[in-house]
Amino acid sequence: MRKDYTKIIKRNTLKPKYFRNGAVAFVVGGLIGVFGQGLSDLYINIFKMSKDHANSLMTVTLILLSAITTGLGIYDHLGQFAGAGAFVPITGFANSMTSAALEGKSEGITLGIGAGMFKLAGSVIVFGVVASYILGTIRYLFFQ
Repeated sequence: MRKDYTKIIKRNTLKPKYFRNGAVAFVVGGLIGVFGQGLSDLYINIFKMSKDHANSLMTVTLILLSAITTGLGIYDHLGQFAGAGAFVPITGFANSMTSAALEGKSEGITLGIGAGMFKLAGSVIVFGVVASYILGTIRYLFFQ
């Protein structure tokens, strides 16, 4: 009986379109990167900023746009369409932080928004610090 059920599930499960999904993720992720580069060039050429300041402002702008579109529900549609391509590191992290904050807003600022945001960010920060410590130690010991 169980084997029959398993066969029915396998027969009726939609097969993922790996090539299409990969191509869409590649294109959308690339377009987000191109948009970020365009912002950086805009800040350098129009506002006469240094490259470092322009890149910092570009990062902040991408984070802001990602947070706003997440709050408006637009980023969810982009994520459904583009898959992994919508989660280019900066925009994806901003999206996940904003989503967690929105989920917890009914519980208050501290225990809802603050705690919700750091469910994800806490692990990212911890593993980032640990990885930095390990790599910094390796660099100090072997490349000094």
